[in-house]
Amino acid sequence: MFDNILTHFGLNPANFTVQAFGSGLINHTWKISNQHGLPCYILQQINTAVFKHPEDIAMNIGNLGAWLKKESPDYLFAGALPAATGSYLFVDDKKQYFRLFPFIAQSHSVDMVHTPEQAFEAARQFARFTKLLSGFDTSRLKITIPQFHDLSLRYQQFTDALANGNSIRIQDASGLISYLQQQHHMVQTYEHIKNDPAFALRVIHHDTKISNVLFDAHQKGLCVIDLDTVMPGYFISDVGDMMRTYLSPVSEEERDFQKIQVRNDFFTAIAQGYLGELNNELSAVEKRHFVYAGQFMIYMQALRFLTDHLNDDVYYGAKYDGHNLIRAQNQAILLQQYNEKEELFNQIISTI
Repeated sequence: MFDNILTHFGLNPANFTVQAFGSGLINHTWKISNQHGLPCYILQQINTAVFKHPEDIAMNIGNLGAWLKKESPDYLFAGALPAATGSYLFVDDKKQYFRLFPFIAQSHSVDMVHTPEQAFEAARQFARFTKLLSGFDTSRLKITIPQFHDLSLRYQQFTDALANGNSIRIQDASGLISYLQQQHHMVQTYEHIKNDPAFALRVIHHDTKISNVLFDAHQKGLCVIDLDTVMPGYFISDVGDMMRTYLSPVSEEERDFQKIQVRNDFFTAIAQGYLGELNNELSAVEKRHFVYAGQFMIYMQALRFLTDHLNDDVYYGAKYDGHNLIRAQNQAILLQQYNEKEELFNQIISTI
C-alpha cells in the first residue's frame, strides 16, 4: 500500500521506512523516515467518516498556504505537499485518501498542558495564525464540518434527545439535565453574537488542543498543525477550546471529579498569549465576550456528551457503561467552577 503512495509523491519507497506516529484520534498517521540523510515526512489517511469531502480540505490548505507564502513568507506553514501533478491527495482503489506533510525537524508536540508557559505559547500561536490570515477572504474557505461549533444546533439536538432518547437514561440524568437547561442563556448569547456585526468572521482553527501546536527545543511555539477544521468562525471557538482543555489538570475522561479545577494562572496565560497577538484586531464587544468563550465551549461539550448518552452512545461510542454521562458530568462541573470565577476572569481581561 505505502509503495504506491510514496511513488505518487515522488519518493522512492526503497529509501524510506514507515512507522505509526502520534496519538491523534481522527486520522491515521505515519512517519516516513530514511537512513540516507533525506528529509522525513508525515503521511496521513483522512477519516472520511468525519471529513466527507477531503478535496475541500486540500483546497483550503492549498489556498491558505499560497496566501501565507505571499503575505507572510517567514511563517512556518505545515501544510500538505503537492505531488508532481499538483494534487495534494492520493486516492487508492478503495477510495481512501492520503496526503503527505513535511516532518518539522527538531520540533515536538505535547498531549497535555503542564505549565502556564505552554498555554501561553499555544494561545499565541493560534492567535498568530488567525492574525496573519486577517486579510484572507473567508468566503474562499470550504466548510469541512458543517455547523461544527453551532451551539444552537447542539442545544436543539439535546432537546430532541430529551424527547426521543432512552427514557431510563433521561430519568437517571435528571439532575444534570436540569442544570444544563438552566444554562440556556448561553445559547441566547451565541444567537446574539451571530447577529452582531461587531463579531467578525475570521480564519479560525476550531481544534486548539495543545497537541496541535509544535514546540521547539526551548519550549517556544513554532506553528499550528492539523488544519482540517480551519473554517470561517468566531474567535470564541478557538479561545473556548483552549479554556476547556487547558484550564483543568485533567481531561473530560477523568472520573474522579475532585481532580477537576480551573487554574487562574492558566487562564491568564491563555488571555495574555492570545490577546498579545489579536488585542488590536478584536472589537471592544468581542473582548467583553472573551470569558464567555470558555462558557460557550465547555457548555457545548457537556451538551454533546449528554446528548450522546441519552441517544445510547451512537456518536462518540462508549468504552464502559455510562461513559458519556461521566464525560458530561465532568464538563458540567468544569463549567460550574468556571462560572464561579467569571467576575475574576473579567477583571484579568480588563488589565491586558
